[in-house]
Amino acid sequence: MPAPRRRGLHRQLYAQVLLAILAGGLIGHFAPDVGVALKPLGDGFIRLVKMVIAPVIFFTIVTGIAGMKDIGALGSVAAKAFGYFFFFSTVALIIGLVVANVVQPGTGMNVDPVSLKGAEVGTYVKAAEEQSLVGFLLSIIPETVTGAFAQGNLLQVLFFSIFFGIAIVGAGKPAEPVVAILEAAGHAFFQLVTLFMKAAPIGAFGAFAFTIGKYGLSSISNLAALVATFYLTSAFFIVVVLGLVCRASGFSIFTLIRYLKAELLLVLGTSSSEAALPSLMEKMELAGCAKPIVGVVVPTGYSFNLDGTNIYMTLAALFIAQAMNIHLPLEEQLLLLGVAMLSSKGAAGVTGAGFITLAATLSIVPSVPVAGLALILGIDRFMSECRALTNFMGNAVATIVVSRWENGIDEERFATVLQQGDFRVPDEPLVPPIESDPD
Repeated sequence: MPAPRRRGLHRQLYAQVLLAILAGGLIGHFAPDVGVALKPLGDGFIRLVKMVIAPVIFFTIVTGIAGMKDIGALGSVAAKAFGYFFFFSTVALIIGLVVANVVQPGTGMNVDPVSLKGAEVGTYVKAAEEQSLVGFLLSIIPETVTGAFAQGNLLQVLFFSIFFGIAIVGAGKPAEPVVAILEAAGHAFFQLVTLFMKAAPIGAFGAFAFTIGKYGLSSISNLAALVATFYLTSAFFIVVVLGLVCRASGFSIFTLIRYLKAELLLVLGTSSSEAALPSLMEKMELAGCAKPIVGVVVPTGYSFNLDGTNIYMTLAALFIAQAMNIHLPLEEQLLLLGVAMLSSKGAAGVTGAGFITLAATLSIVPSVPVAGLALILGIDRFMSECRALTNFMGNAVATIVVSRWENGIDEERFATVLQQGDFRVPDEPLVPPIESDPD
């Protein structure tokens, strides 16, 4: 396999994004008005990426399914992926609950519930009240094909793409020209992703400048215990829990982090894991994971495998109760855990998803006033970065693990790419097709 082409540090995307984050933080701190004014740079970049997410998912899934020799393997991938998601999402919720009981970050604040103003959280509470299990399940089915793409609803695009791919397989030889066109279009869209990623430092610069300029580092001082506890708990989950999963699968979590460093810095700078979704799919395929597995696991993981959000929900809920001196017995904590397991599903793609799902959870657990969300509203932006990073890493690990379970990974390529980093030879396609072995 050809040796990777080395580039100067100044040309590395991760170095550019890191410098942009530092510069944005300095401007936001010393010139907050300027930092706030730079918000459109971050918003513009995220909109660029979101514009191509739906087509990338569509082309990846349809061409991947069309290339599968055994269509029954698709059901196997989905079953194993959802089994993985459910187990580790539950582990994340339990870890958040245990840490909150042990550390008790809210103890001693002695907040009077009457003093809290609920108006600030009204938008999130209203959005939470509009969520229901039946409504969520029905929302997966798009009203129109074009509507799914126009709204950028990942689950609707995933739903249509899977069935369209199955239909192409059923059509057989007459559909081969369609597959050829879709494969060519898919390569073009991934090239478009590469083009947009050149603007990542600008987006990270504007987004981080806005965050620091708008909220300031001083906004986290009074709630430093919660922020520190959440970050340390998330780090524990990534390094220990996901680290053990990676070790059992034959690779190191730190090697994976190094391979995805540019995407992780982008998520940190923009506070959005969606900003790195197309790039994650590209890198997973580049590392040897089969296209249909990547196409199914990554998009569904962005809705059902939200480890960071789950840790945040139970940890933040108990923090609010502790801050207001509300004792939650074991049975109510278990109720909180059960509700969180349901309300956390399908949260991705909703603005303020972590906060909305927390509001939905508290609205069903009467002992903790929903108005208590006002306690953490000011620092939620800082916690959203950690949520996004943890969610991103959880889905990267899930993709590799499910690929291994399905024998859908090129082991030699995987080992080489993770050790040497992102590489491409001049005549190599941006996303080389990797066919899974149905046996």
